[in-house]
Amino acid sequence: MTPYGSATGGMCPDTGANARTLRRVTVWGLAANLCLAAIKFVFGIVGASQALVADAVHSLSDSTTDLAILIGAPYWSAPADSNHPYGHGRIETMVTLAIGAALAAVGVGLGYNAVATLKTPDLGPPGWSAFAAACLSIIVKEGLYRWTAAAAARIHSSAMAANAWHHRSDAFSSVPVAIAVIAARIAPDWSFLDHVAALIVSLLILQAAWKIAWPTLNELADRGADAQERKRLTALALETPGVHAVHALRARHIGAGLQVDLHVLVEPDLTVREGHDIAGAVRRRLTDLEPTIYDVLVHIEPHDHGAS
Repeated sequence: MTPYGSATGGMCPDTGANARTLRRVTVWGLAANLCLAAIKFVFGIVGASQALVADAVHSLSDSTTDLAILIGAPYWSAPADSNHPYGHGRIETMVTLAIGAALAAVGVGLGYNAVATLKTPDLGPPGWSAFAAACLSIIVKEGLYRWTAAAAARIHSSAMAANAWHHRSDAFSSVPVAIAVIAARIAPDWSFLDHVAALIVSLLILQAAWKIAWPTLNELADRGADAQERKRLTALALETPGVHAVHALRARHIGAGLQVDLHVLVEPDLTVREGHDIAGAVRRRLTDLEPTIYDVLVHIEPHDHGAS
């Protein structure tokens, strides 16, 4: 039985349907990444485009993050147990951080290679095959981004959202590659732009890595929900019948879910059962209206009418 003055409960947002969605979208993304990496690598060699070869490595790194999600999802979707009473949501956070770190490593490596080979004589301007491969990458990866981002928003998965941005960073990174090929074909003396494009690709990759890693670092540091989110949750709790006031509301993100605890003030002469029922009503209201909330702790306090 729930102790007096508190109510806990709720379910982790992950469900069997969510897991199937995550698996299906990620498997298709993995297949597309492997195909694109092979196409861009071959066409980059044939078309003498260092930037396209760098972009192929980027696509290959996308494949590793797809695998990280497919391997990690069964673990972070597991229900709470005696060793992990708050669930396994932090595993998703760590996988998301690993995606950002892997992306940053790729960006640093490609940027270093672009700068180191900037003065290396080129064999000639990149071929049109490199341009075609870059355009194909832009179309496919932007499509994957939109599909993956929509699915991530639907199932509230931070790792999947990070992977979506990984797809979009690949699409963005193919744009300077295509531009560099056109410029070098028009003016062969501008072949050095291929190296510049490779450097731009690396900077775009680093930017995407930062966008992925920063929120996860905040979550691992137990940064609470922002003021606007806390205000919204407080308003929802106040609308519960029997609740006179709400204070000391705290909320933090754990993976795709939100853990909340708060104090509510009720009539001081209520019975234990009546206070317990109000706490349960507050919990149900929050979990019903905010699907991402999977755990709520409600502490009941007597409302002092004289103090108000």
